[in-house]
Amino acid sequence: MPSGMDAHRLLVFRQIARAGSISGAARALGWTQPAVSQHLRALERRAGMALVLRRPRGVKLTEAGELLLRHADAVAVRLHAAADDLDALAQLRAGTVRLAAFPSASATVVPAAMSLLGRRHPGVDVRLREAEPPQALDLLAAGEADLAVTFAHPGQEPSGDPALVRIPLGEDPVLLVLPRSHPRAAPGAEGGGGGPDTPVDLRLLAEEKWIAGCARCTANLRRACEEAGFTPDVRHGTDDYVVTQALIARGLGIGLLPRLALDAFTDPGVVVRPALGLLPRTLHLVHHREAGQVPAVRAAVQALRDVLAPARPGRP
Repeated sequence: MPSGMDAHRLLVFRQIARAGSISGAARALGWTQPAVSQHLRALERRAGMALVLRRPRGVKLTEAGELLLRHADAVAVRLHAAADDLDALAQLRAGTVRLAAFPSASATVVPAAMSLLGRRHPGVDVRLREAEPPQALDLLAAGEADLAVTFAHPGQEPSGDPALVRIPLGEDPVLLVLPRSHPRAAPGAEGGGGGPDTPVDLRLLAEEKWIAGCARCTANLRRACEEAGFTPDVRHGTDDYVVTQALIARGLGIGLLPRLALDAFTDPGVVVRPALGLLPRTLHLVHHREAGQVPAVRAAVQALRDVLAPARPGRP
């Protein structure tokens, strides 16, 4: 096909060929006959040869016209397919959402949200990639994720980026995790107060060995302990909340874990208590401003909000 072939004129030519006449194509298109003739002449000039033989009762395609009609039919099919595909995306019969989420969310609320989205819109495909908040935001920036579930501890709120939309999802309490044998583990123990929901005073844990998590979680541990008047003796570091609890259960230290991590897994050898001075982390959904116009992304956001937002306020 000659360079610069106009697709619109190609479709007009297709209508002429299918109608068998210029007047028939004009009626089908709702145009005037001279307008259709003008497009045909322009296409023939571009082709450098006649495409139809004009006869009293219509037109007959030349060899070049027959060849060009096959291309015109292919273009029409592709355009129709494109329209169908776009309609499917708009109606949520199709679409892909690339989601990045931190580990404890990936193990709890994200599967529930993916299941809910699947029931609402079976044609939408969600691809999950586990990533801590800094890495998840990097994936957004690189165009490798459409939506990110992130968290921030007090003082770690991200700087405002006008290109990103942050949707708050509430708070996730941070809790003290002790081995069952620990003297402060039992309700009523000294410094533990009365019931299991009575906060433990962190100052009474100044001599303990601690297990830290990711860089942001470690920073939050140090902040809480320093506000309680001591620097924690961090002996072990792991991003894996299962490993953290395994170490604690065997008396190798104590630690802090968010409620979502404990919802995902609680080792039978540990006890979970609130503690004075522990502030919750905040949860967010983050996406590029333009992505909010994509129907599949909007549907995924709604599913995550429906699953996650109501779960936060009443949690212990």
